[in-house]
Amino acid sequence: MTASAVAAPVAADRHRRPRRRRPNLWLGLLAWVVGLLFFVPVAWMVLTSFHSEPDAATNPPSIIAPLTLAGYREFFSNASGSGPWPALINSVSASVISTLLVLALSIPAAYALAIKPVRKWTDALFFFMSTKMLPPVAGLLPIYLFAQHTHLLDNIWLMIVLYTSMNLPIAVWMMRSFLAEVPHEILEAAALDGAGLVTILRRVIVPIASPGIAACALICFIFSWNELLFASVLTDVAAQTAPVFLTGFVTSEGLFLAKVCAAATVISVPVLAAGFAAQDKLVQGLSLGAVK
Repeated sequence: MTASAVAAPVAADRHRRPRRRRPNLWLGLLAWVVGLLFFVPVAWMVLTSFHSEPDAATNPPSIIAPLTLAGYREFFSNASGSGPWPALINSVSASVISTLLVLALSIPAAYALAIKPVRKWTDALFFFMSTKMLPPVAGLLPIYLFAQHTHLLDNIWLMIVLYTSMNLPIAVWMMRSFLAEVPHEILEAAALDGAGLVTILRRVIVPIASPGIAACALICFIFSWNELLFASVLTDVAAQTAPVFLTGFVTSEGLFLAKVCAAATVISVPVLAAGFAAQDKLVQGLSLGAVK
């Protein structure tokens, strides 16, 4: 074979342009459509909150109706006199404290299930998940009777314990998948340097798994913030949470749609702010356990 015959294919490969991946425009368009469909109810709720009660109750609804802040003024000057602040403070306290307790309990449990597996760890893992199979309403009456006999009705600490127990199984499952991605070589190197279990958890595992921890914390916070069933039965005035306060605007007399939309918009702000602040960590955390 001559030199010119060998050089020809090489030259052809050299001048061959790399194949560019064409973006899938249809998938992108479909993603935008689905995203907008999810956003439409939220946008409609916010728009309705700026309408007067007669305009909010029209059928079909009017988009070009005059805007007003009357719904927000009635929300913040609630007829009970105290306004929404006690309920918002109760929701923040219950959601934040229960989320911190869930993280404090789920990280060591996930460590025992993912990095240092105990005997029959799969049984323990499925036991955690089996607790979520029971419908919440099935445990409502026993919990109510227990709270009544222990004088814990309308107590915010009872809600904190309930939210912690409700979110702990999901957190253990999530944290186990995140901690399973931590390289064992790093943990062995830390152990060889004399680091104890607490030091390894605090200085090695937590920084590496911080995106997963942030994602788990955000999900637990949202679940606690939105919980309504137990809060509506077990709380009254002192421990009333924001979702229960919101339902107080729904009456059988008069118009309430604009006030309810204004209340729902205000109550949604902390969750949206938390999601916006942790969006980078949330994306990293949700994809952490998907790539090996």
